[in-house]
Amino acid sequence: MAASRAPAATRGLLHGMRSWYYNLCGFNKIGLMRDDTLLEDADVQEALRRLPEKVYNDRMFRMKRALDLSMKQAILPKDQWSKLEQDVRYLAPYLDEVIRERKEKEEWMKK
Repeated sequence: MAASRAPAATRGLLHGMRSWYYNLCGFNKIGLMRDDTLLEDADVQEALRRLPEKVYNDRMFRMKRALDLSMKQAILPKDQWSKLEQDVRYLAPYLDEVIRERKEKEEWMKK
């Protein structure tokens, strides 16, 4: 009986810690998402180039709003903060594809 409740309790604890850490990072308070905070190396820049126009424009809006808030040393009202449940890894599929292509190209260059 206790063993059947343990996974649910663990999931709840894990979700609570994940949510706490997400809020602790602070980028959500200025409306950013996790993928907005990635260091823009060559792979990330290529993945950004491949984004659909609407997704790219949404990212640029969040970045400009965050820059404006940062310059004003302000944060968004709490109801406008990015939420963990709504944070989508929108760049991950494109980034994975770019990295896979780069590694494949490096393999071909070795031969």
